[in-house]
Amino acid sequence: MKREIGCVTEQERDVIQSLFERRNGLNELAKILTIENVALYDKLVKDMGDTSTKFQKWWNDMSVKYGWESVDNGHWEINFDTCKIFLVE
Repeated sequence: MKREIGCVTEQERDVIQSLFERRNGLNELAKILTIENVALYDKLVKDMGDTSTKFQKWWNDMSVKYGWESVDNGHWEINFDTCKIFLVE
C-alpha cells in the first residue's frame, strides 16, 4: 500500500534527487569495477558510504521537519515530478 503523507520544496527535492542519481551511478559502477583496481575500488566504497549516509540523513531530517508518519517495515518514496512524499507499507 502506498499513500501520500506530505511534500517537500523543489530545493529539498533537488538535494535528494542528486543523491539518488549519484547512488544509482555508484551502484552501476560497482557492478563493473574489479577489486584489482585497489585505489578506485577504495574510493568507490568510501563514496558509496558517504552518499548513503547523506541520503539517509536527508530522509531523517525531512521526516523530523515535516512530521511524516512511519511504520515498521515501511519506507518513504518521493515523486520527483510533484515533490510529494509517500509512505509505502
